[in-house]
Amino acid sequence: MAYDEVLARRIRQLLADQPGATERAMFGGLGFMVDGHLAVAAGSRGALMVRADETDGAHPLLAPMQMRGRTTSGWYETAPDAELTDEDLAELVEMGLRRVATLPPKG
Repeated sequence: MAYDEVLARRIRQLLADQPGATERAMFGGLGFMVDGHLAVAAGSRGALMVRADETDGAHPLLAPMQMRGRTTSGWYETAPDAELTDEDLAELVEMGLRRVATLPPKG
């Protein structure tokens, strides 16, 4: 399954005025980066993937992300069929932006 293009368009609109925002196709999904750090992605299984700290990861729409049967540290995702309101999506994208803002600049 490819990423959800409607979800990708909604993310793109939220990041339109974000300095340093770029997007890149990766692993069948579409990643949205800020200054080279992946913040959120429209995942290949239809879910929204969010880079977040543990406090933000406790959000009721998020679950720890699993890759190859292992939980990925610092990454969370929605259910593939989650219906995200505009407010939900904006909140989750903001979580990803807050997390990457704490990371050192990429070289």
